[in-house]
Amino acid sequence: MTTFVDRVELHVAAGNGGHGCASVHREKFKPLGGPDGGNGGRGGDVILVVDQSVTTLLDYHHSPHRKATNGQPGEGGNRSGKDGQDLVLPVPDGTVVLDGQGNVLADLVGHGTTFVAGQGGRGGLGNAALSSARRKAPGFALLGEPGESRDVVMELKTVADVALVGYPSAGKSSLISVLSAAKPKIADYPFTTLVPNLGVVTAGSTVYTIADVPGLIPGASRGKGLGLEFLRHVERCSVLVHVLDTATLESDRDPLSDLDVIEEELRQYGGLDDRPRLVVLNKIDIPDGQDLADLVRADLEARGYQVFEASAVARTGLKELSYALADIVAKARAAKPKEEATRIVIRPKAVDDAGFSVTREDGDLFRVRGEKPERWVRQTDFNNDEAVGYLADRLARLGVEEELMKAGARAGDGVAIGPEENAVVFDWEPTVMAGAEMLGRRGEDHRFDAPRPSAQRRRDRDAERDEAQQAYDDFDPFQ
Repeated sequence: MTTFVDRVELHVAAGNGGHGCASVHREKFKPLGGPDGGNGGRGGDVILVVDQSVTTLLDYHHSPHRKATNGQPGEGGNRSGKDGQDLVLPVPDGTVVLDGQGNVLADLVGHGTTFVAGQGGRGGLGNAALSSARRKAPGFALLGEPGESRDVVMELKTVADVALVGYPSAGKSSLISVLSAAKPKIADYPFTTLVPNLGVVTAGSTVYTIADVPGLIPGASRGKGLGLEFLRHVERCSVLVHVLDTATLESDRDPLSDLDVIEEELRQYGGLDDRPRLVVLNKIDIPDGQDLADLVRADLEARGYQVFEASAVARTGLKELSYALADIVAKARAAKPKEEATRIVIRPKAVDDAGFSVTREDGDLFRVRGEKPERWVRQTDFNNDEAVGYLADRLARLGVEEELMKAGARAGDGVAIGPEENAVVFDWEPTVMAGAEMLGRRGEDHRFDAPRPSAQRRRDRDAERDEAQQAYDDFDPFQ
């Protein structure tokens, strides 16, 4: 049964925003109390967070579909809907997030580092928020914006200072078990190690982590064996340690040829040429192993390698090796640039940036792209004429109609707002007439201009009394 997964495809869906509410306040003796529809709640985000207690992506291998909760719709009485709850997904330290095309979206290193994989949709405004001095009684509300949905690939790259690389059964697991407190599986057959093992080593005042990478074989960079799956785990390491088997039973292998093969696989994988190398001649406790180590040591040193002889069984040569690795790790850490606080960069838009673009496509179709127009379209209820008229007003104020005219659009031409796969297409008319315009300016209700019934009755009684008084004053009994 699989217990370690370092690459998964995750399907995330953020929560949808709640719809706004179109409501009119109703109360005794207040027949026209005004709009009181509340706003919809925001949809929840999908957030990836680095958690040191998580070491594998296994949970997402079994459950690759994750969705945040939706925002609740608004209600009457100026009651806004509840925001959707964010979905927080813990991931291991060193997780790289990529899109479907392989582009890196985020490199999550360090406890608490976050990345918003899916942005929740905005909640729609209720008619109370849409009312103004000129639009006293909107008969519509804005719809909630759909949450972001996308597929991302997560790859785990082990965060370690030292990587042990070499052929299967070269003794890498045995070395990490005696250098640290790690307890990897150890056996006398190839590919015993099926997952990377991590151990913590203390050498003097330096504490560093060491990773045992599963065995590499010729062709590993092209997918043979297990090497391709785990070569990514050596990318973050500061130093590579070649563990060479001096007691191999295979007649066509020797430490020098093993080194050449592993170096060629690392070269083909790429990006590791600048890492310092050490060579460990392992299993010198075997008589033939010590003899072979004596034969190849001079050749390895002539190539510029620092060579150590070690035996995990006899516990020899380990102290010198651990201190040498600690020295290289300390120098690598000192050479790294100091981490600076993240600067907040504000890039204001240009004065002439309208925030949208109008392009003419094949035929008489004009496409409008921009954050605001596309969001406004998503939040419009096209079953409501007043809402459609409100959208037309917003687009006109933004300058979309003017740009369409400049691009050569004429009445009756097709206009598409949004991308090709999800666009709203309509026949363009320079002036969009809605039913509300027949009664006056869009969004106004002339009933609010009329006096209240009780006040009108009072005025009628006063007028009748005035007429009666005037008639009495004008009466002449001698005529």
